Amino acid sequence: MVRQRVRIRFRKQGDLRLVGHRDLVRSMERLFRRAGLRLGMSEGFHPKPRMSFPSALAVGIEGLDEVMELELAEPYTREELLRRLSSQALPGLAFQSIEPLPPGTRKAQLKSAVYRVAIPAARRADVADRTARLLAQSSCPITRPGKPGVIDVRLFLEELTLRDGVLAMRLSTSRRQSAGPRDVLEVLGLRDLDEQGAHLTRTTVELDE
Repeated sequence: MVRQRVRIRFRKQGDLRLVGHRDLVRSMERLFRRAGLRLGMSEGFHPKPRMSFPSALAVGIEGLDEVMELELAEPYTREELLRRLSSQALPGLAFQSIEPLPPGTRKAQLKSAVYRVAIPAARRADVADRTARLLAQSSCPITRPGKPGVIDVRLFLEELTLRDGVLAMRLSTSRRQSAGPRDVLEVLGLRDLDEQGAHLTRTTVELDE
């Protein structure tokens, strides 16, 4: 049997941002069945489709450049696969590109990601000052409520800018730890924006291949 692995990039927007990762995975499985795709399955008593996500997107965050890898039990052209997936996509889900992967390609790992959020005009001067102070620090350890350990936000913060009222941040990751965009908002005194429903968006996912 000729199997094929593909890397799929997609968008997750609108009300779909409120769907958790596990529910998204289950929705994807149903979508693949509706699209009539023959999937590569895991072994054992409860086989599951062989698919992986380099980085799960937290609930409430929109994704404009999300990535998943999928194993197919038979080959499809990019055009056919994209047509089938797009025809069954849920509202808020848009498939953007499909890249066939050479045999032996290891699973992609997240290298870094870019996030952005709009800042109200009345708070931009304060945020600009807080941003400059955070970037001037060599470390910024924080603890998360209800979670053990300390995370050094500054260690993972590669870029942080405020331009035209939009705060953008690039966060790297490691296999052991990572800092999320909400950690940065907490340090900048902006967590209330997220809690009040401000649209936090992941615009770019960069892979370590």
